[in-house]
Amino acid sequence: MICLTLFCVPPVMASEESRVEPDRPDLSNGTTTVPRGAFQIEGGLEYARTRVESEAERRFALQTTLRAGLTDRLELRLDGEPWVRLRGEEDDTDHGDLTIGLKHRLLDSQNERGWPSFGLLPFVKIPLADAPIGSERFDFGVVGLAGLELPWQLGLDLNAGLALVGQSKPNGYLVQGMVSASVSREITEQTLAFVEIFFISREQRDKKETVGLDTGIVYLLTKRIALDAAAEVSHAGRGVSFAFRTGMSMRFGQ
Repeated sequence: MICLTLFCVPPVMASEESRVEPDRPDLSNGTTTVPRGAFQIEGGLEYARTRVESEAERRFALQTTLRAGLTDRLELRLDGEPWVRLRGEEDDTDHGDLTIGLKHRLLDSQNERGWPSFGLLPFVKIPLADAPIGSERFDFGVVGLAGLELPWQLGLDLNAGLALVGQSKPNGYLVQGMVSASVSREITEQTLAFVEIFFISREQRDKKETVGLDTGIVYLLTKRIALDAAAEVSHAGRGVSFAFRTGMSMRFGQ
């Protein structure tokens, strides 16, 4: 379907105020919110290969993010995986969990003073998926967002967050920290490339921290449609893991 769209829809210029600005395919979220009354769908596929002790775990998932503008600075977000196929030490095919969040743009950037934009993203994960795909426990957290324009037409998105991750062995919660930085640059008027580094502390008591790097592109097909692709490599104490993502974002309404 993506290939057909590439041939059927010609590239169209778009202004910064009106064009779709997806939060995918990198892990960092920008401070930009969907305009009031607008609705944005961001979806794609991800293939991940992770080393789990002596066996490689392969995960194929359909990812979706629904973003709705409630005010000029506030958006409602629904993040989920309608379909997940897991192969490895345990095999399963089912849907994933659902995460509900609210992104609030607190302060706009003032480039003449060198001030970044700031935002806040509190969220709660609802455990809809059974193990081994889901944790079967609620998670709660908040992520601080910052965005800054740099010299040489570079843009920087910084995220830092804390989460309470539900545990089952034993029951309780584990505090998890996450930090990411994504540097992007417009290569052409329709194409943006990025490089990102990230750190995520352990999500289970018997697991290790994750350090990773990813890179990719976002291609603006029209002012309301964008395609994306990214490749990721990470390490979590069990060897090197790989992930590949590709998808499409569409805006409706304003």
